[in-house]
Amino acid sequence: MVRLAAVIAALERLYPPELAESWDAVGLVCGDPDAPVRRVLFAVDPVAAVVDEALAWEADLVVTHHPLFLRPVHGVPATTPKGRLVHRLITGGVALYTAHTNADRAAPGVNDALASALGLEETRPLVPADAEDPALGLGRVGRLSRPEPLSAFVRRVAAALPVTAAGVRAMGHPDADVATVAVCGGAGDSLLGTVRAAGVDAYVTADLRHHPSSEAGEAGGPALVDVAHWASEWPWLPDAAALLTAELSGAGATVETLVSTTPTDPWTLHRPAPESGTDEGAHAER
Repeated sequence: MVRLAAVIAALERLYPPELAESWDAVGLVCGDPDAPVRRVLFAVDPVAAVVDEALAWEADLVVTHHPLFLRPVHGVPATTPKGRLVHRLITGGVALYTAHTNADRAAPGVNDALASALGLEETRPLVPADAEDPALGLGRVGRLSRPEPLSAFVRRVAAALPVTAAGVRAMGHPDADVATVAVCGGAGDSLLGTVRAAGVDAYVTADLRHHPSSEAGEAGGPALVDVAHWASEWPWLPDAAALLTAELSGAGATVETLVSTTPTDPWTLHRPAPESGTDEGAHAER
């Protein structure tokens, strides 16, 4: 029987905490390091639906990408939504661990999983994090095996990621060739300048805002492909589960893993615009 401390050590070999942003909150949120771990659930968000799933499956540990707490708190009463989650986890004997921006920068990590899901080859970090290890860094840049029109590439992205109410939207000419692509799981419009300097044909990320996107287009930047935040990070979960299993097996330990398929994207409804009369129109691709 493997102890929680050993599972945490394995996770931190895969996703070193020192790779995390200074503002981030990664690591063990709740749980006893001496407690045994038989089952580990992987999810993007530490929300009520995921806790429901963990308790129903009798998980001993939940590993999430997003932190439960990013700001300091002075208490976790069950009268608050986050406090209620902590109480439910502790009462159910379930530990919670977060790998956030350290998993974004790791290799392989969140961005490798997204790049692989889209079929990108010969990938490298968009923003390198360590001169001694060129594989580490934020985002990824890669190429498709053969160029394709933006309209086809948007369909590729939609087919590769979990379905969400908002779907996939893009900025750019539908017939423009896409050969080189940058990706950043999660909110990535802070990297628009870096992406433009990289000279890629398209950039796939989430939470793109109106003004930065408009300005990027006016500056002659790449095509932009905006996906749901949750969907952009979900491909990491199967990879993380497989890597943890391999890491523990190398030490002679085993755990059962499960990847949550519970949609935790907050948006649940989408009303598309009227058809433009062409399948390649600005709002026909979704």
